[in-house]
Amino acid sequence: MDDQLLHAALGGDRAAFDALTAPHRRELHVHCYRMLGSVQDAEDAVQDTLLSAWLGLPGFEGRSSLRTWLYRIATNRCLNVLRAGRRRPVEADSPVARPTALGEVSWLEPYPDSLLDGLPDDAPGPEAQYESREAVTLAFTRALQLLPPSQRAALVLRDVLGYPASEAADLLGVTVDSLNGALKRARATLADAPPAVDPIDPDPELLERFVTAFTSGAVEDLVALMSDDVWVRMPPLPFEYRGPDAAAAFFGPMTDHRRTIERMVPTGANGQPAWGEYVRDPVSGDLHLVGVLVIGLVGCRVAEVTHFEPGAGAWLGLPRRLAG
Repeated sequence: MDDQLLHAALGGDRAAFDALTAPHRRELHVHCYRMLGSVQDAEDAVQDTLLSAWLGLPGFEGRSSLRTWLYRIATNRCLNVLRAGRRRPVEADSPVARPTALGEVSWLEPYPDSLLDGLPDDAPGPEAQYESREAVTLAFTRALQLLPPSQRAALVLRDVLGYPASEAADLLGVTVDSLNGALKRARATLADAPPAVDPIDPDPELLERFVTAFTSGAVEDLVALMSDDVWVRMPPLPFEYRGPDAAAAFFGPMTDHRRTIERMVPTGANGQPAWGEYVRDPVSGDLHLVGVLVIGLVGCRVAEVTHFEPGAGAWLGLPRRLAG
């Protein structure tokens, strides 16, 4: 920590405070996203965190690092959001095919790869159980959302950020025994969750085959690329489909729509391949965004297909319209 900047900030210099906290902003944003599953909610939580830190800076005694102090504030802000219970189930029309399950994480949003660049080298800590890339995939983030708030915070602080048990307990204001109990339950729940996708660089040829199959409307070719336990999801709608047969039943009725997609613009979300889907406007002739598609791979198979509404494209740098 820059003592000169801290001294200036304590003296009321907001620019010094901004410079002091700037190196931590991106990792705080990723942390809040893991906790909340929403990019917009994460942005709001980070803004609240920095405002609270600015107002509470005179009480910062330096007994922990500035980074840890900011994580304490950010975690508490996220827990307040979760405990407020403001999220409500999304009402949906009848699905095009019989779903395998009804999902509970309707608020999930894709996280831009551009915001993952430049994260500090000292995160995660040495006791982390997950690599940074693995701990931001859609599958992992979704699994976190199914945990109660206290368990979610315990797992993120211990197994993702790698804080020692005593420090994580202090961050949450609980005993080490209480923290360890919450962590044990969280680990057990995640162990029963569907396997996470591989956070690896995908084969470009496989991605090209997927795009071709998706836009051609060839259901058989599309399903042939999927794993035996593939999941298809489409937040905020709650319907979920598991397995090739269920995926085929879902994509079959959408064949005509998929054939109208003229361009799949590649982007990156959660360290996974993603595309913006564009169809032609019959009036203007321009292409307009109709959805965002993110896939997860296990080996050389597609294990997860998540379709988001076009509003998700704004965070991913996808324009609403493209000149034809």
